[in-house]
Amino acid sequence: MLNILAISGSLRAASTNSALTVALAQNAPTGCRVAAYDGLGRLPIFNPDDEGERTPPEASVLIDAVTSADGVIVSCPEYAHGVPGGLKNAIDWLVSRDAAVAKPAMLVHASPRSLFARAALAEIMRTMSFALYEEAALEIALLGKKPPEVEKILAEPANRLAMRSAISAFADFIRSR
Repeated sequence: MLNILAISGSLRAASTNSALTVALAQNAPTGCRVAAYDGLGRLPIFNPDDEGERTPPEASVLIDAVTSADGVIVSCPEYAHGVPGGLKNAIDWLVSRDAAVAKPAMLVHASPRSLFARAALAEIMRTMSFALYEEAALEIALLGKKPPEVEKILAEPANRLAMRSAISAFADFIRSR
């Protein structure tokens, strides 16, 4: 059983990125377990002075979750042509640790307009030595949709199949490493 951690880069209560990570967990194919991380908003601001024995418990939970996962999926909105601060903060907590080194990672998208954030996030993750899976992309256009419509879109058979297929392809990438 592969254990995959899905992280939404959004803190919004009605986040389409968070809805996508939850839907990925609900549509994981056989042999994969996807867990949606929900601690982004509880992370303190990264400070290198707070590493080691001083690592805050909330940061330790994230670090342990990434370390123990076989792979990581990130769904990220774009704010002002960049990666949201909360997600960047979470990634910063992984900088000086081995959690990210050679960790398979895949980016998924809930908006076709997040091109700048996609590029920036991919660059950040490559710099941190994540093994970024870029062979196939999952994009389900949810931008501007209200929660009931988001649920309906994510429940469509074609989108459920797309999610399972993307996770299956990512799982094959993880197993090949």
